[in-house]
Amino acid sequence: MDDRDASRKQYDMDTVTTPMDEWNRLPWKPMQRQVFRLQKRIYQASQRGDVKAVHKLQRLLMQSWSARCLAVRRVTQDNRGKKTAGVDGVKALKPPERLLMARRLRLPQKARPTRRVWIPKPGTQDKRGLGIPTMQDRAAQALVKLALEPEWEARFEPNSYGFRPGRSCHDAIRAIFDAIKSKPKYVLDADIAKCFDRINHDALLMKLQTFPTLRRAVRAWLRAGVMDGQALFPTTEGTPQGGVLSPLLANIALHGFETVIREAFPERKPGTNVHWKPNVVRYADDFVVMHEDETVIQQVQQLATAWLAGMGLELKPSKTKITHTLSAHNGNVGFDFLGYTVRQFPAGKTHTGKTGGKGRVSTPLGFKTIIKPSNEAIRRHSLVLAEIVEQHKPAPPGRPDCPAQSGDQGLDDLLRARPVQGYLLQDGSPDLPQAPSLGQTSSHPQILALDRQEILAAGTGHLGLCHQRRNALVQTQSHPDPAAYQSPGR
Repeated sequence: MDDRDASRKQYDMDTVTTPMDEWNRLPWKPMQRQVFRLQKRIYQASQRGDVKAVHKLQRLLMQSWSARCLAVRRVTQDNRGKKTAGVDGVKALKPPERLLMARRLRLPQKARPTRRVWIPKPGTQDKRGLGIPTMQDRAAQALVKLALEPEWEARFEPNSYGFRPGRSCHDAIRAIFDAIKSKPKYVLDADIAKCFDRINHDALLMKLQTFPTLRRAVRAWLRAGVMDGQALFPTTEGTPQGGVLSPLLANIALHGFETVIREAFPERKPGTNVHWKPNVVRYADDFVVMHEDETVIQQVQQLATAWLAGMGLELKPSKTKITHTLSAHNGNVGFDFLGYTVRQFPAGKTHTGKTGGKGRVSTPLGFKTIIKPSNEAIRRHSLVLAEIVEQHKPAPPGRPDCPAQSGDQGLDDLLRARPVQGYLLQDGSPDLPQAPSLGQTSSHPQILALDRQEILAAGTGHLGLCHQRRNALVQTQSHPDPAAYQSPGR
């Protein structure tokens, strides 16, 4: 606890010299424009291959006040994990603490271990281990990401869609549709086994090729270790899932995968004018490769296995298969990717897809390409909707503290559970004995039968009726005759 208190005290701020609302009065839009201008210059320098200018601009960006404020704002306000603490227990920083963090934000020489958090994997019984860095390390990683991302966006391959600005899974699905819309193809549907946990650190740092200060900071985060409970485990491989920089580092590690596969085959099939390069679509650690020849797909699988081994990675056998978009192949037709089912169906001349466009002669294809949400994605979405509906069910008729019940057993539970408020005698004079404690019950059969009939006749939402009938149950010993009781206003 002393260590956590010390970590919290480093963000304590003197409100006499710094107003409480200074953070909220910062000019955020001009700051964003200034950072974007620097990022655009980094992108352009990376495009023309000027490494020296890239590194100089990256240092300038990471030292700028605007970039540091935006990095702190992202991890303390924008991200969903802003209330999740690392090993130091710091979370949910107040505006003065955010301002002080921005002023002190620098690249670390050493990093604190990440905190292990286990979350369930969708659709399986397994759990995924997240590594939650401290708030200070998260802010520094966000700052580094602002500098590294434009450099690598200028170099990333065209069909990489995961964790990139301005791209989504819908763009990947559209690329798949464009690749197969005019011709059925064989598909290598593959997944990289534990991609984030097994990336080779040395291979990643060699591919990063950045200046020494940034290289030392990235290496410190990669080898910081992880705290699982009270035990510290070293991290000799992989990037921590849960870090701000981890998705970008994973994309950098997998950069070059598409190029290796496509350059292994000629542009045209020998002796013909048929396009022969396979189509590759990758979203983070999931990818598909499409080609009309099954032999090419088998060669692609061997190439992918060999290339991934250089990064310390391998394909997951249970999620790697070769299928066909139109015909059955090894019992499989079509494939699931990013929550969608991609498949082609034979179709007649009235429903078939066609080649050509405006002003061109169209030719019937004999099949229709259908992409729709997968059954597993529909099931997961239905469970989420069911949970939302369950949480927002409308209250039953009447007041919520006297809920409507269905069935005799529900009425019995209702009558036995209500606290006593009072009852009326047959002549109309009130009789208010001392109310018994909550939970005191009676099971007198005549009184219970009378109460059930009157509640069914008057409606179970009548709060006064509930209270008075419950009194009758408790006062059975003093007034044994059920006819001595009546409901008010009846």
